[in-house]
Amino acid sequence: MADASTVDTVEGTFSGAGKRFVIVAARFNSYIVESLVGAAVDTLVRHGASAKDVTVVRVPGCFELPLAAKRVAVSRKPDAIVALGAVIRGATPHFDYVAGQCASGLQQVALQQDIPVAFGVLTCDTVDQAIERAGTKAGNKGADAAMTALEMVSLLGALG
Repeated sequence: MADASTVDTVEGTFSGAGKRFVIVAARFNSYIVESLVGAAVDTLVRHGASAKDVTVVRVPGCFELPLAAKRVAVSRKPDAIVALGAVIRGATPHFDYVAGQCASGLQQVALQQDIPVAFGVLTCDTVDQAIERAGTKAGNKGADAAMTALEMVSLLGALG
């Protein structure tokens, strides 16, 4: 049986040096999203991206993230996009429509535009869960999405 260490392995690194990133962030639930944005910017800069090479684009809500991400991919041609927002379940099916269409739309942008689109959209049942994922008990998903963007930029570069 072959050992995994003997096969060719391609992996990304986490260097943002010389790369351009756009963070597309929803304003709805801003008390949660701003923590995600701050952590994403901090993560990108800590990993070598220049602050001047990081742009934040604001949209009304998570439903609007895919369209803005597509326009950013086409017009600004960044190395990666980080999509950030928070959809919190309520008493109506609104959550299911917004969260599902947001995820699907962002995936379509990534595939159609051949650009990493990191999904940092919280989809939580409660406000407490969102707060936990925006920098308290469960870490910060904005930072996690930025790490994903860094790794995918490097990986796609390595894949050619």
